[in-house]
Amino acid sequence: MQAVAEADVRPAGHTTREVADLLGFSVGQVRQFVKRGLVEPARGERGEHRFSFPDVVLLRMAKRLMDDNVPPRRAFATLAKLKHERGGRPLASVRILSQGNQVVVRDAATLWNVDTGQGHLDFEAAGVASRPVAEERPASNVAQVAHLADRRHLPPGQTPADFGADEWYDLGVQLEEMDPPSAPGAYARAIALDAQHADAHVNLGRLYQLQGDLRRAKRHYQLALAAAPEHPLANYNMGTVFDELEETDSAATYYRHAANVPDAHYNLARIFELRGDEVSSLRHLRKYRQLLDGAER
Repeated sequence: MQAVAEADVRPAGHTTREVADLLGFSVGQVRQFVKRGLVEPARGERGEHRFSFPDVVLLRMAKRLMDDNVPPRRAFATLAKLKHERGGRPLASVRILSQGNQVVVRDAATLWNVDTGQGHLDFEAAGVASRPVAEERPASNVAQVAHLADRRHLPPGQTPADFGADEWYDLGVQLEEMDPPSAPGAYARAIALDAQHADAHVNLGRLYQLQGDLRRAKRHYQLALAAAPEHPLANYNMGTVFDELEETDSAATYYRHAANVPDAHYNLARIFELRGDEVSSLRHLRKYRQLLDGAER
């Protein structure tokens, strides 16, 4: 006779303590969000709260806003409005960003201001280029692109014309903060010098993905994995591509190869929740919290 799975006897949903531990809230904070009506957990047999995975998603968004110094009252009001506007549609694919006094939401390739409803036509709010990624044209004018780099770390006598693949990659990272439209050209220059530069492929793929070009993003993640099959971010990002395509079996395979990336476990928890496997979902949520705690130490 087949043994009864633990998932069949465990009460559905996560307890208040589990949610608090997983997300880094106090139990009192979680209860406040319930009291204010942001989440409406079910009740267990003893009357205790039982939080669904969509509840956890919403509370995780609240935690990220508060970590970005958004006041709790504003975080609650913003997320309550977002929840209402979504009308029951899942929030797992939504990314929420705090930009100064504004809170913006990204869903696929669309950005909008939650408070005003105003759309954002570019990607500046997410810190990426506002025009299409020009990956096919590596930076040709070395001096023009590299003048924004921090020269203090160049060895004596070295000029940007001497940059190798690693230097161009490092420049791309700097340019994502300083001059986002120029970053893709720097990554492309790194790849032109070293076609096996996995990190450059990952970052360039990420820029494509942020602009909704999943085909090119996937191609660069594939090239990164061909060069470095165990690359954690390449595996994680490839998983997110399949997630966006709603191919969760493939997504889960890549997430499992990104075992040290906290959000890989968070996304695996969501996938298992959708499959009705509460035990595996909770296991990955706990691993997510453990990795976050380790990174904070």
